[in-house]
Amino acid sequence: MAVKIRLKRMGSKKAPFYRIVVADSRSPRDGRFIETVGTYNPLKDPAEVKLEEAEILNWLSQGAQPSDTVRNILSKAGIMQKHHEAKYTK
Repeated sequence: MAVKIRLKRMGSKKAPFYRIVVADSRSPRDGRFIETVGTYNPLKDPAEVKLEEAEILNWLSQGAQPSDTVRNILSKAGIMQKHHEAKYTK
């Protein structure tokens, strides 16, 4: 089973709000998911991002692949750096 960390669109028309979820890659964008690990609100002036860092690092260590947008969000929060250090430093 290929697991992805990706955005699930919520909110109303022209007012998007996203949940960052862990889902099977075969499930639809707004469909079934395994776990919610954060939120992303691009409409705030500095985009509002809330992340559960421990849960995300756990999923990344188990092989979950982030989508391109989620990878950028995690990089800005410094989580991808921590994952890289944990993976390649003993």
